[in-house]
Amino acid sequence: MAHKADINKAGWEQGEFPILCETCLGDNPFVRMTKQEFGRACGTCTRPFTIFRWNPGAGMRYKTTVICQTCAKSRNTCQTCLLDLEYGLPTQVRDVALGLKNQAPTSDINREYYAQNIEAKMADEKTLVDSSKSLSAGKEMLKQLARSDPYYKRNRPQICSFFAKGDCKRGTECPYRHEKPSEGPLAKQNIKDRYYGNNDPVARKILRGFASDKGLEPPEDTSITSLFISALPASTTEQSLRTHLITSIPSIPQTAIKSIVYVEKNKCAFVNFKDRFNAERAAEAWANGVAVDEGARANVRWGRSRPTKPSGSSSAEAGPSASVSISEVASTS
Repeated sequence: MAHKADINKAGWEQGEFPILCETCLGDNPFVRMTKQEFGRACGTCTRPFTIFRWNPGAGMRYKTTVICQTCAKSRNTCQTCLLDLEYGLPTQVRDVALGLKNQAPTSDINREYYAQNIEAKMADEKTLVDSSKSLSAGKEMLKQLARSDPYYKRNRPQICSFFAKGDCKRGTECPYRHEKPSEGPLAKQNIKDRYYGNNDPVARKILRGFASDKGLEPPEDTSITSLFISALPASTTEQSLRTHLITSIPSIPQTAIKSIVYVEKNKCAFVNFKDRFNAERAAEAWANGVAVDEGARANVRWGRSRPTKPSGSSSAEAGPSASVSISEVASTS
């Protein structure tokens, strides 16, 4: 522990064993690891930390830790794949489902200072991620999306770059995979987007697919930026509804919501967004329903386009844009 006598190394981290998920650890019960103190800088807070390297199984590639244990504990993630330890999902999926907001700073000036301070906060706790107050709809959503068994294919060797160019001469002796690399958003992944839960392409694919399975696939008409909330409990008020809706989507700024129209007679509401992007993000977060008063779960679906009015007709525009009509709600309630 001599390094702590040096003030410049006071924030450096030492560890005896890494924080890993079952997939990254591998199926070999006799796994052997190499340990190197202060072997590299953390991929998020840039502080030096102890790295571990191991082979998770036969035919797999060597894996190593990429972030420090402090950053892993603060987000409850694996030090290697940066997926959530409880559900095995990207942090963006977990945060959207549970209505959590990442408090970690992303600027270079504050990251190291923040990492040093949260160590004291986690003295008696294993993680800063508190899901005890999360809504039941989000927890049920994560249970449906969570992978029940380890996915060891994720530990396979990387794709051979020479094979992709048609110039690999090793043949069957090549330790890398001879496959064509995939193209598209999934090929552009990075550590910081995965850790902070911002614009993670894997998370976007999971959330979009879950919303489609629940009947919330975005309509083709891109002018529709409204969501229809129905089956609200009798105890719901306009103020309580606004509070629940806004707090359930902390990743979306309040300024992105154009208006919330509550129809007390029919116990429904219309949430109008300023743009289509944030409307789709809200639909993904509410795909399993949105919890309101007393834990009741309200239904969510996309609004509809306004019928095209004949030219020359002059009528005042009223009510939410691109939404289900009130008369239709009354007929179905």
